[in-house]
Amino acid sequence: MAQYVAFLRAVNVSARWVKMERLRELLGDSGFRDVATHIQSGNVLFGTSMRSRAKIIDALESAIETEFGFPVPVVLRTPAQLVEIADTAHGLDDPLGGAERRYVTLCAQTPSADAVRALDGWDVDGERLKVVGDEIHWWLGKSTHEAKISNARIEKLVGVATTRDLKVMRTLADKWGARA
Repeated sequence: MAQYVAFLRAVNVSARWVKMERLRELLGDSGFRDVATHIQSGNVLFGTSMRSRAKIIDALESAIETEFGFPVPVVLRTPAQLVEIADTAHGLDDPLGGAERRYVTLCAQTPSADAVRALDGWDVDGERLKVVGDEIHWWLGKSTHEAKISNARIEKLVGVATTRDLKVMRTLADKWGARA
């Protein structure tokens, strides 16, 4: 049985509440196995016998929308990819020379060459981005509320994406990466 990590986009903000206990029950009832969650931001480990990533995403999104009443885009990664993402992030040089905050955006699709140029060329005071594969690494020298960059702005360039704090990504890699 293959294992995956689903990153749910924009849950538990505004009126988009998804209780993790109910989500684990729902996914278990929907045929997913060994379902675990980490914090309330929609990080879900599970096993499945399905082999098609598109079918897995469709099954997750359909079950969640039916249960909670609103669409929730899902970005899928493997436990091994979590380790690779966290290790890559920690190996990148800080272009700000002392960023206060670090984030990783997980894209549902590989960013286009035009999107990569725009994101890698992001040059706002106290903000830098770097695309590596299907992820966008952020360095901020200010709070996210002060930043010009946002997940919404990134999605205009790359389509569905969801952002996590680098500390969360490292924790998930350490916690779930050994299951690869």
